Amino acid sequence: MNHVKTALAPGLWFVGVPIGTARDITLRALDVLASADVLVAEDSRSLRKLMDIHGVPLDGRRVEVLHDHTKQSVVDGLVKRAADQSVAYASEAGMPLIADPGFELARAARTAGIAVTCAPGPSAVVTALAIAGMATDAFHFAGFLPSAQAARRSALSALADIPATLVFYESPKRLGKMLADAAKVLGDDREVAVCRELTKRFEETRRGTLGELAESYASGTVKGEIVVLVSRSVAKAVNEKDIDDALRSALNDMSVRDAADFVAKSFDVPRRRVYQSALALAAGED
Repeated sequence: MNHVKTALAPGLWFVGVPIGTARDITLRALDVLASADVLVAEDSRSLRKLMDIHGVPLDGRRVEVLHDHTKQSVVDGLVKRAADQSVAYASEAGMPLIADPGFELARAARTAGIAVTCAPGPSAVVTALAIAGMATDAFHFAGFLPSAQAARRSALSALADIPATLVFYESPKRLGKMLADAAKVLGDDREVAVCRELTKRFEETRRGTLGELAESYASGTVKGEIVVLVSRSVAKAVNEKDIDDALRSALNDMSVRDAADFVAKSFDVPRRRVYQSALALAAGED
């Protein structure tokens, strides 16, 4: 028995649970699960199984369910109980609130002035970042993309120029289509890593370009939980002649300052650099 039953302060307690291997749970998470007055889970069966594995008794408590289709009245009831009881919520896997219905519960609790704290644990997002071999100094978690192709491509287009590693969750049934759309919208030469079944027995990470993996996953069946990481957008080299040509055109109708602002934004380059060129061009034409 690796848990300790203690008195928890009233409020909402989020509990990070494993994304695969049951032994990845923290001792503090087990303490909270053993001690909370009220247990809430995205999937009650998963939480009960996890507690059984680690010898955490229910002690007469039942696991209440909170999922995407839970009525607001249930959320409000949990918040009301958290005013004088400790309410512990756990996702089906990983950290609560990351692509998870617990967000509405957290927001309602904050609005009501209820204390919210967390016993942190594993996350598929950061686990994938740790093993994918891509830049981690800046990353953007985009969750699940839309299932319809047009909406999916539109969402990808909005993410195309973000200077950070892009992280997605994806359904195994849609993986091939998602990679094909990403290759078309983001460029088939962008690096990608597909991480599957993280921390589980059949964990797998495949790397390549979007073009390569889109072709690889175009046919065949994929199983398991999937995280897709796409390398950051790299700014294309800007030709000085193109900037000067754009400035000459803009200076026909704009002041030096406005022309510099317009061209700097158009080419996504520092304004100071463009302003100096604009001054030189304007002086040469006088």
